[in-house]
Amino acid sequence: MMLVKARERDALIKSLRAGVAPRTGQYLIQVGRSRELDTLIKDIEHISQSGSTFRLVIGDYGSGKTFFLNLVRAVALEKKMVVANADLTPDRRLQATGGQARALYAELMRNISTRTKPDGGALPGLVEKFVSTAILESKTSGQNPETFIYKKLENLSEMVGGYDFSAVIASYWKGFESGDDQLKANAIRWLRGEFSTKTEARAALGVRTIIDDNSFYDHLKLMSRFARLAGFSGLIICLDELVNLYKLSNTQARNANYEQVLRILNDSLQGISESVGFLLAGTPDFLMDTRRGLYGYPALQSRLAENTFARNGLVDLSGPVLRLASLSAEEFFVLLKKLRDVYAFGDPSKYLLPDEALPAFMEHCLKRIGEAYFRTPRTTIKAFVNLLAILEQNPSANWKELLGQVDVKKDEGGGSENSDKPLELGSEKSDDELSGFKL
Repeated sequence: MMLVKARERDALIKSLRAGVAPRTGQYLIQVGRSRELDTLIKDIEHISQSGSTFRLVIGDYGSGKTFFLNLVRAVALEKKMVVANADLTPDRRLQATGGQARALYAELMRNISTRTKPDGGALPGLVEKFVSTAILESKTSGQNPETFIYKKLENLSEMVGGYDFSAVIASYWKGFESGDDQLKANAIRWLRGEFSTKTEARAALGVRTIIDDNSFYDHLKLMSRFARLAGFSGLIICLDELVNLYKLSNTQARNANYEQVLRILNDSLQGISESVGFLLAGTPDFLMDTRRGLYGYPALQSRLAENTFARNGLVDLSGPVLRLASLSAEEFFVLLKKLRDVYAFGDPSKYLLPDEALPAFMEHCLKRIGEAYFRTPRTTIKAFVNLLAILEQNPSANWKELLGQVDVKKDEGGGSENSDKPLELGSEKSDDELSGFKL
């Protein structure tokens, strides 16, 4: 039995009790969806070979989309990828005219992560790694460092905004060499999209452009190539809460964002982009609503349509849409066992619930909300962790008495009628068979 570190255990439990997806320790409670993970791992390998990918992760509210994205993010960091993640909000979109796209870019750059800095804020380290490596290589070859840096960035100059991007990296080198921290800070500010006017950027760095709503996507492509030049395998962009595009009331604004999705999709599948992968998460309505969803945009509907031969239990994971499969009863049982194990720091002697309590808890949930708790497990997991918290802080409490008081409500966007159907657990499968991918 693997012992669980206190830091990972506490972070995991706090996230689950709050009903949010954990950022660390996901592998400790991962179950099922191994085929989906294997597919994304192949995508990561494709990106590392200068390819590009596009995936839409579709699932109901509470079905584990954010958890899945965080798990893929952790795997990508282990594979020496640079990962940038952000949630879409009314103030952060893919396409806009009022600064919302630039705000999304700035959020992505603030959250940029590497294996050595997994919690975001890795952009300065990424630039410094490129600059320090370039200085070392230039000294070895006897070339002028500035000339050598521009030579390494020569391919970027052919892209939209590439020349000024190269000039900003060179400005960072000048600040690095001269000890001018303000110049370095200005370069990072520009790369983060934090300059709001061209005049301000020209005064600080001598460049004539800034990252704005119109150049949002172009600079993501620049950053992906720069990540490769800095010695990483590529860049993965994780965007969650795409349902906020579906909620836009203005048809023109909504279609403009869907057009940006189409552009990203086309560039990724046609191989125009390099060393970049896009992972977008949304709800079934966001995808399939023919009035306001992606299917309401004809060009996207034809590209995202499901394989008509994938029926009667057959699946096709090669297309751009990745639907998260519901957890089975067996997988959910293993998940509860893992949660109990994490709560006890991996020590069986500290278990707060016996084995018999786990199917009893599942039976309770099944009677309260029906089979929906398999499809949208967020609230059920939260209730289970809350039960463990009560037992931990009240040693005299009886789990059988408490179980009758556990109130598990339907999660938003999912649910079915209460069911008295008896719970059936298959005992022929081992934990390892159900645990999915492990780091």
